[in-house]
Amino acid sequence: MSAIRPGNRSRVAMTTICFAGVAVFFVTASSPKAVLAQEYGEIGIALGERPELVEIEDLDGNPVSLARYAQGRPVLIEFWARWCENCEALLPQMRDVYSRYKDRIEFLAVSVAVAQTPRSIKRHLAAHPVDYPTLWDVGGRAVRAFLAPATSYVVALDADGLVVYTGTGPEQDIEAAVLRAIGETE
Repeated sequence: MSAIRPGNRSRVAMTTICFAGVAVFFVTASSPKAVLAQEYGEIGIALGERPELVEIEDLDGNPVSLARYAQGRPVLIEFWARWCENCEALLPQMRDVYSRYKDRIEFLAVSVAVAQTPRSIKRHLAAHPVDYPTLWDVGGRAVRAFLAPATSYVVALDADGLVVYTGTGPEQDIEAAVLRAIGETE
């Protein structure tokens, strides 16, 4: 495979994703806008993009389409892992914002399939419950669709399915992301 060179408008983007020190390489078909975002060093899927709402699984292995949660309604998705310290630091804010806006936006946790299993996730959630769904991305389909660079990666989509916010780490302003997704701020 040849490397993507500056100025190349190829529809193939190579993304390196590191989870817990494990590098995973994905080759993803993307729009030119997403490819340019990656070339300019932006993290994750570009604002204004419409990611594919792929099918992943619930924690019992049943297929679940992300469209079930996002079609025609704003949604906030966190790429999450039970071992992620940034996710743990972000959790109080996620819970607080969810409790205040749950009637206006869907929240989802998408568990990455690195150093965890559905069983270990269920045990973790029994001890640290959340009120919004947690799904399992065993094949990495959602990671690729959203160009997720790490855990604690948050993406907000508006009701039209367009990306209006992306961020990583514990210092994110989740309420501002939600307000953008529901159309209350620019």
